[in-house]
Amino acid sequence: MIRPEARARILRFREAILGAIIAGLGLWWAIGSLGLIKWMGVALALLGAAIAWQGLMRARIRVGTGGVGVVQIDERQVIYLAPAHIPGGGGFSSLDQVQDITIARDFAGLPVWRFRTGAEMLTIPTTAEGSEALFDALTVLPGIDIAAAIRAVNAASDKAGPDRTVIWSRKVINLH
Repeated sequence: MIRPEARARILRFREAILGAIIAGLGLWWAIGSLGLIKWMGVALALLGAAIAWQGLMRARIRVGTGGVGVVQIDERQVIYLAPAHIPGGGGFSSLDQVQDITIARDFAGLPVWRFRTGAEMLTIPTTAEGSEALFDALTVLPGIDIAAAIRAVNAASDKAGPDRTVIWSRKVINLH
C-alpha cells in the first residue's frame, strides 16, 4: 500500500517520528493537567525531544547498503569482518590506540572509513553492514565533531566533497 520510497523514508526517520509523538504526548499532559501529571508531562516532553533530536541525527546519516563486510563494536574495539579475498581482509582497531580517522575514497571511488594506528590502517567501506554503529562508537573520542563526520560521509557518498577528510586526530603532546 505504501510506495517503497515512502516506506524507506519513514523507516529512516522512525526514531525522530517516535520522539515527536512522545514529546507531543508530554506537552499535552503538561498543558492540560495539574499536579504530578503536569510535571510528568514536562519530563516526557523533554525525553521525547531528546529522542527526536537523536533520531534526526541518525536520519542524516546516509548509509548505503550492499557493502562488503560487517562492522562490530565491542568495548572500544572496532572490528571489521570481511572475506579473505578482499585486500586487507578485515581487521580491528582499538579506539584507545587510533591516531587519526579519515573519510576517504578507495580506488573505485567509493567512500571508506580509515582508522590509522601507527603504521597500521583499518579501511572499512561506509556501506558495510553495521557501519552506522561507528558514529555512536566515536562519541567516546575527545573533541570529535560527529556532525562533521556525518557531513564528510555524505559528501564522500555524493562524490561532491574532497577525496580525503580528517574527522579526528589525536593531539600529540611534545614534552621537549
